[in-house]
Order: sequence, then C-alpha cells, then structure tokens
Amino acid sequence: MDHSRAPVLEALQEFRRRGDVVFGPPGHKQGRGADPRVADVLGIDVFRSDVLTLNGLDDRRESQGVLEQAQELMADAVGAEHAFFSTCGSSLSVKTAMLAVAGPGEKLLLSRNAHKSVIAAVIINGVEPIWVHPKFDTERHMAHPPEPDDVRDRLREHPDAKGMLLITPTDWGTCADIRGVAEACHAYDVPLIVDEAWGAHLPFHPALPTWGMDAGADLVVTSVHKMGGAIEQSSVFHLQHDRVAPDVLKQREDLLGTTSASSLVYGALDGWRRQMAEQGHELLDRAFHRAERIRAELRELPGLRVMGGEVVEEGLAAEFDPLKIVIDVRDLGISGMQAAEWLRTHRHVDVGGSDSCRISASITHADDDETEKVLLDALRSLVENAGSIERQPPVRLPEPRVLELEQAVLPREAFFGPAEQVPAERAVGRICAEMISPYPPGVPVVAPGEVITAEVLDFLRSGVEHGFLISDAADPTLKTLRVTARP
Repeated sequence: MDHSRAPVLEALQEFRRRGDVVFGPPGHKQGRGADPRVADVLGIDVFRSDVLTLNGLDDRRESQGVLEQAQELMADAVGAEHAFFSTCGSSLSVKTAMLAVAGPGEKLLLSRNAHKSVIAAVIINGVEPIWVHPKFDTERHMAHPPEPDDVRDRLREHPDAKGMLLITPTDWGTCADIRGVAEACHAYDVPLIVDEAWGAHLPFHPALPTWGMDAGADLVVTSVHKMGGAIEQSSVFHLQHDRVAPDVLKQREDLLGTTSASSLVYGALDGWRRQMAEQGHELLDRAFHRAERIRAELRELPGLRVMGGEVVEEGLAAEFDPLKIVIDVRDLGISGMQAAEWLRTHRHVDVGGSDSCRISASITHADDDETEKVLLDALRSLVENAGSIERQPPVRLPEPRVLELEQAVLPREAFFGPAEQVPAERAVGRICAEMISPYPPGVPVVAPGEVITAEVLDFLRSGVEHGFLISDAADPTLKTLRVTARP
C-alpha cells in the first residue's frame, strides 16, 4: 500500500482549499466564532481543522471512503487484518473490546493489575471477572504481567471463560509473554485481548518488545497519544484471526463511542501512521540509543536505582521497553511522588509517572539533545537537593499476598447495589462498593465487590497521609468508605 498517502489529512486539506461554508456543527464555524483569546492559546488552525467527518471530510454516504482508507493503511503498517480508529481514548476502547468478547454475566479473565478503566468496564459491561494475579516483585514493590501458566491455570478452572484481557507493557515498561498467553487462550479457542496502551510504537523497531499482533493476540488496543505522535484521546483497535468478528467490534464501538468523532484525532492518527511507516525505524532507533545513554548516565548518580533489562534476567518479566526510564528514588529518603513534585516545582520537568517508590520518564521519537540534557540536569539537581525535601510519613507497603483480596460479589452488583458510607475502622471485613485507586498509576487497590482488609486499609490510609490522590472514592481522605449495605 502507498504509505505516503494520508487520506484524512488530504481530505481536510481539500476541505480547507474549497472554503466550504458550514451550517451545522461545530458552532464555532471553523474558527469564525472562536473567542480570539481562546484562539490565541490553542491556535486558530485547531478550529479550522475541526470538521465533521460526514458532510465535511467525506459526504453523507461516506462514498469517498476517507476513514476506511486511513484505517486500511494503519492495519497494513502494523501487520493487522483490520484497524479501527477511536477518538475517546483507550479507556473506552478497552471497554468496547471487552464487550465484544464477553457479555453480561459471562466470564472474562483479567489481569488484576488493570487500570481503573478496565474495572469500570467490568462494572458497566456486567461481566464476571476471573482475576489472574500479576507477578509481584517484592523488592521493587511492583506488579509485572502474569505468566502463561497463570492463565492456563485459570482457564482450566474456568473453561467457560470467554477470553482473556492482558495488560502489557505496564506503566513501568515491563512486558508479558504475549505469545505464551495467546497460545494458552487459543488452546481453549478463546480470544486474547491485549491492552497495549503503552505500546503503539512497538511495531516499528525490532529492538523494542514484541508487538501483540506479531505474538498472536486477537485484538490489541493502543493509545497512540502515549508513546506515539497523535493527540490526546487517540486510540486504535487492531484485529486479526476470526475469534472476534469485525462487525461485532464495530457494533460494540458504536454502542459506547461518540457520534461526534474528532477530525483532529483522525488526522493525527493518520499522519502518525504515515510518519512511522516512512521514518519509524530511524526515529525510534535514535530514541532507543538516547534512552540507553540516559540510563547509563543515571546509573552513575548516587541514590538512584535505574530499572532495565535485569527484570528480564531475574525472570520477573518477559521483556522490558527500553524507552521507559524507571528510577527508584527511595534511597534518597523520599517517595516518587515527592520527587515528581520537586522536579515540577524547581526544574519545570514533568515526569510521566510516580508512586511511593519511583518515577518514570518516557523517551519518544520527539526527544532531542536538548530534552535529554534537561532531564539529566534535573535529576542531578534532585540528587543534590533531596536532603532538603521535607520528609513525609512513610507509606506502609504491604506484602504482595495482602493485595490479593477476596471477590465476594460481582463488581457490578456491589457498585450499583444498596450501599452506605461508614467510618474506615468499621469498613474492615465489609464488601467495598467503590473503586479505590491511588493515582497515578490508577490501578484500583480495592475494586467493588472485594472484601476490605485491615492491612490494605492501613496501606491506603498511610498513602493518603503521604500524598496519595484517591480521585474515585466517595471520600478521597478515606476517613470513610463506601460499602455494600447489610441486609
């Protein structure tokens, strides 16, 4: 296929050349009605390019096939049979993918280290989750993806499960053995969905971890805004084999997705695919070597423990994304959250992720010598000034087994059923009726339907005292918790 083409961008360029006058949405009318103060910040071209797909980029009947051509080019570029663009982010795409595989009351295997968007899908879709617990790394206090044998064991216990959702890479760049998990699923003739939100770049360079389509996954969801070059909310479904029908996936997406898709997202996805197809290997090769150089420099700084390929050598993960710079800062006497806040306040550097132990920085094809220097200088300054950062009450990190909570009732039943707000001390032993997710990274420590334990409550409340943000709980202070009402 001709990857020099970008059908969405070409249609947008033609729309602007024609100078069409639109008497429908959007109401700003390609920027004519935009407040100049807004246009001054966002740029007037954002409004000029904000066009309806129908009666804009294409006609009412979509007879030009603008979007279809762009999606076919995407599928060809990454080795999928089908690709579908989504403008609502992978949070919605994952919900759609799950609904395409399992319906209300049906079983679906899920990695328990899933983002809150996955747990939200369990609640909304009404599926029965069969949790596959991740591989816990006690020393790093980190969850790595589950292994194929874990998946086989759960499928053996639940042969009526409709499929598996696997999250890889994790927020910290550790990756699953996708091929092994796919083989385990296919032995039961069920599909493997891969939430590869952090992996949009993987198809375009051999030094990067294995791409889900190449490893036999049936359906892969990527967030192109995370490690690619598209704008926020840019997501793509990639599909192969016959275990998930394309028309079923499209219908489920139509059920959940917006009817006002953004031409800005479509155009950005289309242009990023063209860039990667034409220049991806060269761009990512530079990023790969830059990340390795940064990692080597940081390993010379006292108090920083930089994660890399050793997690693979230790048997904790199948692969590691080298473009993730993951730095444990506990030896500096501070948490990752404190490090992130100090870097932002004092060096105007925003890291990609942080938790009680570490920070992470993503290196992409967009980085250059200047951003490399900024990051290294900022982290050297952090090491030099760590002693001046005010100490906070420590987070009481639990043993891994403590995080494997009992699922007493279905998440949907607990979330939508009768509930009450009780003091935290009285919540121990009760069934949680809400999600409790320290953010970032946004993985629920307690999901609806799980039994709250004293150890997990102690962990969470010590985290709040330290600075955890719990945005999804009814009471973010966790002085009270929402639990299912007793009969």
